[in-house]
Amino acid sequence: MGNSNTSQPRRRVVIMGAAGFDYHVFNVVFRDNHKYQVVAFTVAQEQNMGTLDSSKVESKLRRYPSALSGPLYPDGIESIPESDISNFIKDNEVDEVVFAYSDISHVSLMNKSSMVLASGANFILISPKNVQLKSSKPVIAVCAVRTGVGKSSVSRKAVKYFTERGVKAVAIREPMPYGDLERQTCMRFAMHEDFITHSCTVEELEEYELYVDQGMVIYSGVDYADILAEAEKEADVIIWDGGNNEISFYKPDVLLVLADPLRRGHETTYHPGETNCHMADYFVIAKCQEDVLESDMAAVESNLRSIDSTVPFIRLRSVTTLYDPSQAAILTGKRAVVIEDGPTTTHGGMAYGAGRVMAMSLGMTIVDPRPHAVGSLKRIYSSFPHLDNIVPAMGYSAGQIQDLIDTVNNADADFVINGSPSDLNKVFGEGKLNKPMLRVGYDVEPAPSSKMELEEVFEAFAKAHHLLPEY
Repeated sequence: MGNSNTSQPRRRVVIMGAAGFDYHVFNVVFRDNHKYQVVAFTVAQEQNMGTLDSSKVESKLRRYPSALSGPLYPDGIESIPESDISNFIKDNEVDEVVFAYSDISHVSLMNKSSMVLASGANFILISPKNVQLKSSKPVIAVCAVRTGVGKSSVSRKAVKYFTERGVKAVAIREPMPYGDLERQTCMRFAMHEDFITHSCTVEELEEYELYVDQGMVIYSGVDYADILAEAEKEADVIIWDGGNNEISFYKPDVLLVLADPLRRGHETTYHPGETNCHMADYFVIAKCQEDVLESDMAAVESNLRSIDSTVPFIRLRSVTTLYDPSQAAILTGKRAVVIEDGPTTTHGGMAYGAGRVMAMSLGMTIVDPRPHAVGSLKRIYSSFPHLDNIVPAMGYSAGQIQDLIDTVNNADADFVINGSPSDLNKVFGEGKLNKPMLRVGYDVEPAPSSKMELEEVFEAFAKAHHLLPEY
């Protein structure tokens, strides 16, 4: 897909996306490419934006603005619901459909491909080598097999390792721009005030807030060339914190790929997670705590070895804690309504997370919130029937946040246990809940059965790139 001028008619392209990798693919491959004309982006109903109230989806179908789309697109580019793509292909003589989002099963991906092919267009996947930008600084990328395996915990470990040794490390996160795209082209988060400046949704806070809480800097946005240029001004090393199971937008010097024994078999059945596995320098098996079966961990390792038997393995265990441990005594035996990370428990397929783990460890009775759900939460439970006695932290709009508050308030419980990475007390506002909400933190540490630790990877990386004085 070269960028030279041609006398031939431009090939008409639709990019299937979810306000993330699709924008990056356009910016890198198509924006200045005279051979192609991108006529639309699609919005994936089952992905992050698709968890919105379906009656309001049309209000979220933003144009990709002309300021970002370049001189070949003076009017910008429209967005359409993915469910309309078949008719759109036929009505607009579309030649190519480029698939560009993550965390989708191979079967679902080919279902979409079959529909596109039958509608008259080619179905295309873009190789990572065609979209990975090269940094002037060394890059560690943390990617995954599925969403919700603990990438951000590992990424923060990397930032902390280098920062404690006097090496300036910043993280860059895959995008989730739900506001004004022109204003969100390049966002830097270093203070809590930055969340207000950029009008962050709950999902964005779930990804950025813990970095800022720990004194770290994290970038995100829309144009990842601009973001990289800004990050390189202050960083000695770049840590890519991948969203979902997406590929790294930057060419990594070291790629760690996380897998999850609670979802064994997904290593080879989800896109683009399997692609990550084929490129990995290290496999990281997360959630290897005492209550996880060794047979599940071994099965994941076996699946990964079938992809590449030469890649070293690291095992990590998850650790959950109350932000205020002194409150544990008052929780034992009480009734809890549990809030969990939204994407992990919706399209990520997990029925629970850190919140329920903590509530169970404290001997709390977990209240089923589903009979008490209102508004958009009712539709979410209908769309994701695997959800088990938890409330996903959905908050893409003020209305959805209010639905979340009302659902929690309706539940007959003594406490709210917040397993979302975001401090929802701040999001909801004082006095909005009718019961106390306690926040759960989680981190990773080496599993006793691991033959290698993350610090060994970071040390070898520092040595290879002469990042520390002793090297």
